[in-house]
Amino acid sequence: MHLSPRPAAADAPASDQDALPADARPLSRAARGEVGRVIRVGLDGALHDSLDPDELERRLLEIGFVEGARVEILHEGLFGRDPIAVKVDDMRVALRRREAEAILITAWHQPAAPRAIAADAIAADAIAKDRRS
Repeated sequence: MHLSPRPAAADAPASDQDALPADARPLSRAARGEVGRVIRVGLDGALHDSLDPDELERRLLEIGFVEGARVEILHEGLFGRDPIAVKVDDMRVALRRREAEAILITAWHQPAAPRAIAADAIAADAIAKDRRS
């Protein structure tokens, strides 16, 4: 009897790919001026031409490409649009597009400012008081 070390397809847990937002894409496909948020770093076992995938992931994390970081494409190279200049939070970094392939981003959505939320709450309280009187 042969036992497979891998679980059957029905028994396999859902992959991280299923949990990704619909607009998730590699940073390497972003155009100049685009702003995004890092949602994942790593090649998930895919081979990279010059570095071990784990080493590439470690280097990108050390540079600042961590989950939740704000990224913006500032500049693209003249030939083949490579390398790219990226603003990561408050730092600027140059990357080759083949390394940027390991960084998944989604569209940046600016969180609501705390003052705006407080002002909305105060306005809602004032309206409710007016209706009661």
